[in-house]
Amino acid sequence: MPADLILEIGVEEFPAKAMPSTLAALAERGRHALNEARLVPGGVRAFGTPRRLTLVAGGVPDRQAPVTVEARGPAVKAAFDAGGQPTKAALGFASGQGVPVSSLERRPTPAGEYLYAVRSDPGRPALDVLAEILPQLIAGLEFPRAMRWGTVDFKFLRPIRWLLCLLGSEVVPCAVAGVASGRETYGHRALHPGRVTVPEAGSYLAQLEGAWVMADQDARRRAIQAQVAALAAEVGGVVPADPELLEEVTQLVEYPTALRGKFDARFLKLPADVLITTMKHHQRYFPVLGGDGQVLPHFITVRNGDATGLETVRRGNEHVLTARLEDAAFFYGEDLKVPLADRVETLAGVTFLEALGTMADKSRRLEQIAAGLARLAAGVLPGLDSALAARAGKLAKADLTTAVVKEFPELQGYMGREYARLSGEAQAVCQAIDEHYRPRGAGAELPGTPLGIVLAVADKLDTVAGCLGVGLNPTGSQDPYGLRRRAAGVVATLLAHDLPLDLKAAVGLVQAAYPEAVREQIAAALPAILDFLRQRTRGLLAEAGHRYDVIEAAMGTAGADDPADARRRCRALERFRAEEGFADLVVGFTRAYNIAGKAGEGPVDPARFTEPAEGALYSALERAGPPLRAALRAFDYDRFFREAAALRGPIDTFFTEVFVMAEAEAVRTNRLALVRDVARLLGAGADLSKLAGDERVAGEGR
Repeated sequence: MPADLILEIGVEEFPAKAMPSTLAALAERGRHALNEARLVPGGVRAFGTPRRLTLVAGGVPDRQAPVTVEARGPAVKAAFDAGGQPTKAALGFASGQGVPVSSLERRPTPAGEYLYAVRSDPGRPALDVLAEILPQLIAGLEFPRAMRWGTVDFKFLRPIRWLLCLLGSEVVPCAVAGVASGRETYGHRALHPGRVTVPEAGSYLAQLEGAWVMADQDARRRAIQAQVAALAAEVGGVVPADPELLEEVTQLVEYPTALRGKFDARFLKLPADVLITTMKHHQRYFPVLGGDGQVLPHFITVRNGDATGLETVRRGNEHVLTARLEDAAFFYGEDLKVPLADRVETLAGVTFLEALGTMADKSRRLEQIAAGLARLAAGVLPGLDSALAARAGKLAKADLTTAVVKEFPELQGYMGREYARLSGEAQAVCQAIDEHYRPRGAGAELPGTPLGIVLAVADKLDTVAGCLGVGLNPTGSQDPYGLRRRAAGVVATLLAHDLPLDLKAAVGLVQAAYPEAVREQIAAALPAILDFLRQRTRGLLAEAGHRYDVIEAAMGTAGADDPADARRRCRALERFRAEEGFADLVVGFTRAYNIAGKAGEGPVDPARFTEPAEGALYSALERAGPPLRAALRAFDYDRFFREAAALRGPIDTFFTEVFVMAEAEAVRTNRLALVRDVARLLGAGADLSKLAGDERVAGEGR
């Protein structure tokens, strides 16, 4: 009969941030392993607490599903001798398959007649199979930094201390890292430190609940959310949504009990970001906001345990937070004694990267690059001023020398904005200093103001081009300088605001801002730098749902280094793909493209036409050229593709009535030049040669 399977890996305190990905991998690998072992479960889930990783599979059969196994053996001519007696090849094959020679079947194949063994595999008991595959499942879990312990030759993220493994009421006999499986687990470290015997898999969650452990992380998350919201509401506040903090707290506790503490209202004079960062990043507290969005003098934390002695726990947390806020208030007061602009010179003592100079050098580059980008984008982003961009670039990194940022590195940018405001800088400059670090992580908020966009792009391109220029390239999964993330941030920002920007020109601004030696290195690495950025563009366009061949077609043209333009071409091409004219466009282009490569660079000479179809195609090209080029300049790719498709008629007539590869060299060269111009004009909107086959155009124009 089917039964539930429980595999619990008891560990020393598992890192909270690693838990979600580990549970996802455990569930996926567990499902795959059971399916491959022909023990198909009714459902698979993974649970986790700081002390355990648990795989739960419902409805696991007590025996493998039976299968019929076929195996091909030797060729018949090698399996039997001249007298028809089986050779060693046939005998060995039959023995290896566990069947008599007489049961082997002869079957014709394209390679000749072969022997086949057909046998029925009734399947093995599930306990025997699970004893083999579950240790392999555990050993197969991968971690960026696994560890060894004791004398065991085994690696895991944390030491394994116990192993519970039950199929229904039976123990699955296995061992991992010298730890044998059993039916015992452990409850809450403080509230129920002793062993818990689990008689059968179905009672696992309930018995842990009785031992003060909420093994289901989803249930813990819901409990924390409800408790936190209720405590905040008691003081007329709310807790802002913070999925990352909620997830971390969920994975730090086994039995959550939320409590509310308070701090002295005098600390409310500190910037809100300082208060929130002190609570979240350093103490894992939930800040409480009032109806006006301002921070209230309260915090909510979650203890790993019950409500016993909660008042003592509250006082302890309040004491710790007060000490942290006292430090922050002191550092903030010291920082205010020096205007932000006066700190720029002290950046000379902060190294950016050894090969790329100090933060003072970077500040000077940002001043120049941001001003240049502002001039490039002035016609698209309203209100851009190159002088303000230069000012923002100069001040962007100045807060790195402040005491608050040294103590709380997470506040870089935020404090720069605050200190710039208090120093009397323009509001646009203050906001840009904050925004230039965006996005601060995958899926995080992007810069939103014109000046913030320019400064964010300038900062990231400076790092990407500089590092790649001097050979600090990411390798495989190693990217110590976050170049992939920065490049993706540049592209994501340009796409989010549909901002046309030629990245080749932008990298040119970066290159010009570096000293001559690095400038030459960037020039040499320019193809690699642009390809690095293009790969990020391809990736983000693919994430947005665009077809790979459409992306390649769009980026095979002048739009390759302009992410926003490449997306416009993708969208227009995908819209046009659904129209009847798409086949005309692709076939017309393909017929010309197939031989255009044989043409030179000389102009077309109408005086050398000898066939009416030549003149007709040339005239059609002359008429179509100006409006098509105007459509490209206006980024109106829908119009370009529709009007370009209209050239199909004269192109087909030309190829039907004209022999391009004429014997006369002058005529042949002229016809090839005409075909070349057709391919170039039709391919100016997208490199149509990159498009995958389409059922409507398959075989045409070949």
